[in-house]
Amino acid sequence: MASKVTPSHRSNSVAIGVSSQKIALAQINPLLGDLPGNAQLISQAAADAYAQGATLVLTPELSLTGYPPEDLLLRPAFIEAADRELSCLMLELQKFRGLTVIVGHPKKTTAGLQNYASVIRDGKVISGYAKQELPNHEVFDEVRYFIPGHEACVFEHAGIQYGLILCEDAWHEGPAKQAHKAGAQVLLVLNASPYHLQKESLRIEVLRKQIALNKMPLVYVNAVGGQDELVFDGGSFALNSAGKVVMALPQFETALGYVDVNTSADLEPGTIVAPSSVEAQAYQALVLGVRDYVQKNRFPGVIIGLSGGVDSALVLAIAVDALGADKVRTVMMASRYTADISWIDAREMAQNLGVQYDEIPISDPVDALELALAEQFKGLKLDATEENIQARVRGTLLMALSNKTGRLVLTTGNKSEMAVGYCTLYGDMAGGFAVIKDIAKTLVYRLCAYRNSIAPIIPERILTRAPSAELRPGQTDQDSLPSYEVLDGIVERYMEQNQSIAQMIAAGFDPDSVEKVTRLIKLNEYKRRQAPPGVRVTTRAFGRDWRYPITSQFRA
Repeated sequence: MASKVTPSHRSNSVAIGVSSQKIALAQINPLLGDLPGNAQLISQAAADAYAQGATLVLTPELSLTGYPPEDLLLRPAFIEAADRELSCLMLELQKFRGLTVIVGHPKKTTAGLQNYASVIRDGKVISGYAKQELPNHEVFDEVRYFIPGHEACVFEHAGIQYGLILCEDAWHEGPAKQAHKAGAQVLLVLNASPYHLQKESLRIEVLRKQIALNKMPLVYVNAVGGQDELVFDGGSFALNSAGKVVMALPQFETALGYVDVNTSADLEPGTIVAPSSVEAQAYQALVLGVRDYVQKNRFPGVIIGLSGGVDSALVLAIAVDALGADKVRTVMMASRYTADISWIDAREMAQNLGVQYDEIPISDPVDALELALAEQFKGLKLDATEENIQARVRGTLLMALSNKTGRLVLTTGNKSEMAVGYCTLYGDMAGGFAVIKDIAKTLVYRLCAYRNSIAPIIPERILTRAPSAELRPGQTDQDSLPSYEVLDGIVERYMEQNQSIAQMIAAGFDPDSVEKVTRLIKLNEYKRRQAPPGVRVTTRAFGRDWRYPITSQFRA
């Protein structure tokens, strides 16, 4: 892990023993399981911070392994490899004399495995902390892997006493209070905190309560990057003893930021990057989620079935912003029911973004399948079966292109459709990554408007025409669903807020609509179990934090 910076190149150094000092926040993007690569990220951050005169470097929770390692933590070989890499990293950090680096990693003890952070100075561990509050809610299941710690970690650095806690600890009173009683003057918080809408303001609100209780300024460093369904948004920050934000790093990008601690053990004002709008954050989260899923899994590019509708238009825009136009291929697969404006709009969208665009008519393969089934279907009425054949032909074509080229198929179904099953298993659900599976239809339109405010790439007609699957003549989504404003409101209350049917009706929702939507949510659990992973941006997404039984008679 050779560093680009040696001690002789250091500028503005601050000797240990002097109270005024600079803390570096290494907002890095680890690749889960890439232990040498992650160690290199930490080492390079330390080198860059050392060159800028920092004496203390914070890295995110489990920065050495990436987060969450899930059942890799049950493999002894993984823990042993992490231990070996930590030893190598400690040797590498010896070159930065006097620099203290805090590294997150799993630690095996006689009692069990701990979510741990080591305080390393001059190549030696001078202190350490085991996470006390192990989250077991939403997307977290740390109780499955770790045992909690019980002791405070307070260490002296340049004449100031620092307390150290990890992520979930900051959402409870105990660990910070314990550190304060042990003599801490400044609280350091290491995090791998996944994003959901407006979480950045929630974090600050929670941590201001810690400051009000303990009168300690705090420094909060967070990981950044996509990991399967999760996106870590970074947005690291520092709050002074009055609870004021004095430094904030950007969201959704790697960064190395600094905050100065003065002789009174308080934090000096620094650079503050203000958070973006909700729409901008959601869009950036989707871009980062797609980029890291594709690149970290080494796909050469992606394929999108382009329909001329709003969902595929948004997915295409995200994919190009994440990967570049040269990595994105689009395919328009028109049927006998596809309106001319659909392929015209699809073609225009592809041209606007400069991506490869192909047209593959599906009438012949659909006719062939219907002919093959004609005897079996004799005397039966046309229904969703024939519609699903069209969707499954499209899915088969996209997967064939994926197999031949190695490119990943991005599916285009949104959260509203996934909730009520308005999607075809092995059809438009076929693919490797479901980009907008946690984006409600109403938010889809808002994100399209946001992207067009940067540059008008999505044709206006796509945004104004009635949404349709175009699987039968004159079809629109609202033929069989409530308006998306109503549908999304019911889904949010029922699925994200756990409201009952009675509560939603009391809130003013039409009883028939509530009954229909909740029934469809229950009936379509089997489809969602077979859906690809996709980016999580709400407090509750279909996936890691939605674990409902397929077989169940309860609905209320």
